[in-house]
Amino acid sequence: MELTTVAMLLAVLLGVPLGVWGAVRQGSWVDHVTRVLAVAGVALPVFWVSLVLIYLCFYRWHLVPPPMGRLGALVTPPPTVTGFLLIDSALARDWAALGDAARQLILPVAVLAFAAVAPLARIARTSMLDVLATPYIRATRSLGVPWRSVVWTYALRNAMLPVLTMVAIVYGFLLGGSVLVETLFAWPGMGRYAFNAISGNDYPAVQGFILYATVVYLVIFVLVDLVSALLDPRVQT
Repeated sequence: MELTTVAMLLAVLLGVPLGVWGAVRQGSWVDHVTRVLAVAGVALPVFWVSLVLIYLCFYRWHLVPPPMGRLGALVTPPPTVTGFLLIDSALARDWAALGDAARQLILPVAVLAFAAVAPLARIARTSMLDVLATPYIRATRSLGVPWRSVVWTYALRNAMLPVLTMVAIVYGFLLGGSVLVETLFAWPGMGRYAFNAISGNDYPAVQGFILYATVVYLVIFVLVDLVSALLDPRVQT
């Protein structure tokens, strides 16, 4: 859950501005980079990206700790409060555990975020282009409103509705994709738990994971509906 949530936050912070920037600067190098990333994120398998990053960043360049779980072998885990090591370490003021947990997150989060940035950047770019082509945006520009205000005040708010829906869909995709990533990085999360349950024919555990993923998925969609209603009151009807 911690791995998926951090990867989703990183993907939103990177993918949405990249898609919006690509739409505003259509045809520029930013637009080309956005489209290349969108294609690469969909085309490259998660397991292949994971193995390449482990080989380069850990084995060749020694930039990250070994992919052996959520904490190093010599680090004592903080008392469990939320189950999120970053939050629990901060609450316990255990800065050594916090730094080690953050370093262990780098590679698996990068893999999941790379897969999630592609659809978010693509839908943000497409939605923004559609909104910028609407008559009310052209009317706003004809009244002399600065371009920056048109983009960030009038266009972005309407362009975010499809992006929010995509965020919920991609979050569900990451919950499923985390099974493979957690196995490759020896990450003791729900995905690896589900993988071990499937391998051992532990059907009650598999059913529990499916129920857990369904509840999380429904909660995410409810939150997306609430945020969509705040952005556009017409959604409430």
